[in-house]
Amino acid sequence: MRIILTGGGTGGHVYPALAIAEEIRRRHPEAEFLYVGTEQGLESQIVPPTGIELRTIDISGIDRSSMLKATQALMKSALGFLQAREIIKDFRPDIIVGTGGYVSFPVVLSGAFMDTKTIIHEQNAMPGLANRNLAKLVDRVLITFEESRKYLDSAKVVLTGMPVRPQIMNLERRNFLAGKGSERFTVLAFGGSRGADSINQAMIPVIDRYRNTDIGFIWITGETHYEAMQEALVRKVGTQPLKCHLEMAPYMVNIEVALAVADLAVCRAGAGTICELELLGLPAIFIPYPYAADNHQEKNAQALVEKGAAEMIIDEFLDGDSLYKRVEGLRQDPQRVLNMGKNMIKEARPQALQEIVDQVLGLLN
Repeated sequence: MRIILTGGGTGGHVYPALAIAEEIRRRHPEAEFLYVGTEQGLESQIVPPTGIELRTIDISGIDRSSMLKATQALMKSALGFLQAREIIKDFRPDIIVGTGGYVSFPVVLSGAFMDTKTIIHEQNAMPGLANRNLAKLVDRVLITFEESRKYLDSAKVVLTGMPVRPQIMNLERRNFLAGKGSERFTVLAFGGSRGADSINQAMIPVIDRYRNTDIGFIWITGETHYEAMQEALVRKVGTQPLKCHLEMAPYMVNIEVALAVADLAVCRAGAGTICELELLGLPAIFIPYPYAADNHQEKNAQALVEKGAAEMIIDEFLDGDSLYKRVEGLRQDPQRVLNMGKNMIKEARPQALQEIVDQVLGLLN
């Protein structure tokens, strides 16, 4: 069994592909894998330590800021298709699995034209341009959000959900509202591995307004923002002890520890983050990343807002006052927070990885 995995640019595309490989290998130890990505994408750092061979092609996303840059990207895309075709001819895969990002497009498309089995996994409520075009050509389309089905021109769409890390799968929440040990209402604020400046800037006045309140904050600033946020916070609230409980960190490798004690998350609306919150039943105030392709983070968040599982503040309108009002409104209405958590859990698909691998192996059989 020979399988090409492709997807990259961000961890949100790479980690699901590696989870799929791990589950296939668990079922079929003899399976052989090849990962196709780019040298610039995060896959170049993440994939090699797993022992899966990585081969790269020359391709980049289309930069629409100028005609020259867009033309250069299109010329590079042609080269990427030729390289992808040669890789497929050399490896001779039984199936190609694409998990998104611009690198997956030429690889999956080449495979479809070469009569190789192909399958794609769309992570967002609003599918990216690559997957919208691939949907009509591949053998199977797997989706994370039911809302994305209407954008995909295919009769072969299957709702599977998205793989979630084992650390999250095995987590038991001990938050205040669940009455399992935490002493205070706790807010977890984070913006991804690099942090989010808009969330960080809003958190400073929020903490100032809660300085004399028994509330907990776990604030993950991102490594590049940490020192600046510490200095800004001191300028705002001074150096006297706060009544509110604040844990501030640049990054948390074991973020599941924070998720376990949180009553409310304030965060971006990436598909991976959402699926973890759903599994834990942790309600959120989403601040979608405003520059995401096709505005897909806002679509992700809106899908949960409409189901009563989350609230949303558009990044452009986020400030300390708007965030404080949302947090305080929920803190004062614990029953609503519990209901939001229940609605989150309703959207969870804990068997996503097994269902995805069932679909991959089913195509091979």
